[in-house]
Amino acid sequence: MQQISLFCGVEPLNITKKIRLIELFAGIGAQAKALKNIGADFEHYRICEFDKYAVTSYNAIHGTDFKTSDITKIHASDLGITEKDKYEYIMTYSFPCTDLSLAGKQEGMAKGSGTRSGLLWEVERLLEECNGNLPQILLMENVDAILFEKNRKHFFQWCNRLEEFGYKNYYEVLNAKDYGIPQNRNRCFMVSILGDYYFDFPKPIKLELCVKDMLEKEVPEKYYLSKQTIDFFISNTIKQKEKGNGFTFNPTNGDGVAKAITSKAGSRMDDNFITDDVCIPCLTPDRLKKRQNGRRFKENGDSMFTLTAQDIHGVVISNPDIKQLGNISNKEGAFRIRKLMPIECFLLLGFTREDFFKVKAVGISDSQCYKQAGNS
Repeated sequence: MQQISLFCGVEPLNITKKIRLIELFAGIGAQAKALKNIGADFEHYRICEFDKYAVTSYNAIHGTDFKTSDITKIHASDLGITEKDKYEYIMTYSFPCTDLSLAGKQEGMAKGSGTRSGLLWEVERLLEECNGNLPQILLMENVDAILFEKNRKHFFQWCNRLEEFGYKNYYEVLNAKDYGIPQNRNRCFMVSILGDYYFDFPKPIKLELCVKDMLEKEVPEKYYLSKQTIDFFISNTIKQKEKGNGFTFNPTNGDGVAKAITSKAGSRMDDNFITDDVCIPCLTPDRLKKRQNGRRFKENGDSMFTLTAQDIHGVVISNPDIKQLGNISNKEGAFRIRKLMPIECFLLLGFTREDFFKVKAVGISDSQCYKQAGNS
């Protein structure tokens, strides 16, 4: 669904000058990464990000040296908008979805509400302080719940305010799976342009990848779920299904598209989980030696021999029925279930392995990596 301003531009947007990118609520720089991926001529000009760990990761990925900052304390002068005849200023503002998302607090984004999502209106204050010296282009990204009944009034209030500043607004809900990434991630994007220009969102492309393409071959033990956790998820799923609720434990073999990556990936029963089969077990060197000393590997057609939990690693099967899953998971060595690793979450957000290893090299923890991926 594409929506546009009542007053559309007459000329297509065509950027010919070097871009100076200003990222409010910058996170680890997903917008900057996107510009780099399409080969845009741009510089990392300014960011505003309160989370010190996110700023550390941003600098590691992009080779910058930004400091943390609080959007409630910065001013238009901090944006550094000068020489607009030489530069195209794009300002992004992916403000917190905490109070919009169905998985969040759902307290809304009303002006003056004091919610995290209400920080959107700090962007209005900055634009007012610009006194007409505005960025030529604004880019907003947030969860599609921004258009739901509870939030749309305030979203349209924001659109109207941008029109008062002279922007023409073009917004559309786009899904990552339609643009090359195997993740079912619906997000509302809005491009706001100063001047008499119009903008067309890119058309979907054929998806060539699946989750399995993003999975690591070597998976440390800590990412596997305990039997107690699996049993709890299974029993709770059965209860939720009986109640008609949609949040269920549904591990897959990775052949399809991932659910939306969250900031605490693997902590909820409806997150992404991968099933591992033992038909082709991968053994650690010491256990492999034991197998070679008197115990054979299973050949095709042979009955299953006993494997311990330590033996099972990394080969996936397809969507088991949840009750069947419960029966099998209670038998040691049948198959195991793991959550996504942080590096896999990064890949499912369009970052690279190199990006991830740069982040880990500066000491960012797994929990922060999950958070940074889910917030991107």
